[in-house]
Amino acid sequence: MNSLTAFRGRVALVTGASSGIGRALAVRLAASGMRVALVARRREALDALAAEIAGKGGEACAFPCDVECAAEVAATARAATERFGAVDLLVNNAGYGHHRAFLDWDLDDMERMMRVNYVGALRFTKALLPGMVARRRGSLIFVASVAGKIATPDETAYSASKFAMIGLAQALSLEVEDAGVHVLVVCPGVIRTSFFDAEALARMPPVSRRSMVEVEGLVDSIVDALARGKREVTYPRSIAAAYVVQAIAPGFTRRQVKRTALATQPPATPRAELAR
Repeated sequence: MNSLTAFRGRVALVTGASSGIGRALAVRLAASGMRVALVARRREALDALAAEIAGKGGEACAFPCDVECAAEVAATARAATERFGAVDLLVNNAGYGHHRAFLDWDLDDMERMMRVNYVGALRFTKALLPGMVARRRGSLIFVASVAGKIATPDETAYSASKFAMIGLAQALSLEVEDAGVHVLVVCPGVIRTSFFDAEALARMPPVSRRSMVEVEGLVDSIVDALARGKREVTYPRSIAAAYVVQAIAPGFTRRQVKRTALATQPPATPRAELAR
């Protein structure tokens, strides 16, 4: 079983580290003794986080990067390796989402979401995985979503990007686990972060708002999953029961998801330019 239990002195690269899950996980990894490469677009936010980590006795460095840009990803992977040495843990967390009906969703943004959420993870993995395989040691985390396991209305583009990420991670795990590389898929539910903006909260059904949980519990689950060599973690853990129900009774799951998610939404109406 591949696992990560000794953090001190190891190197982690965390994408999407400027806020939300990525930020919380970067802070925890640094507190555990890892040297952390902080990757996101916003330099000021990364510099502030690096200073915060340093103030607590940790070590981190900011690497501004847009994961949409292949050249920036390659350059960032090289720079992080030159700064810290070999990367032991890659956290593919960069991403964003919207809650919009498919017919109202701009196609350019839907395509961009796939590039950021999926292709960005693909590029960083392609850049850093060969070194892990050569050393026969390393860990990859793919921060996906429950929406990547159970499709949800109002999240078509987001669900598609997370379904793709999970498929990549699961297939990759089969290829590299015998080379000493551990692949962990993380499927968060509704986590209280800036990801859920005013738009999302306005369209979110009341049951989802009530089930929102804090990010610290998710980070605990991720660290525990690394130590145990688990291949997948869903948080809150109770949500995972829905996967079993979906496998046994897909029609029931479909009806429940549709009833819950669309209870407060108006019927889909094509915009004029789409109807022509």
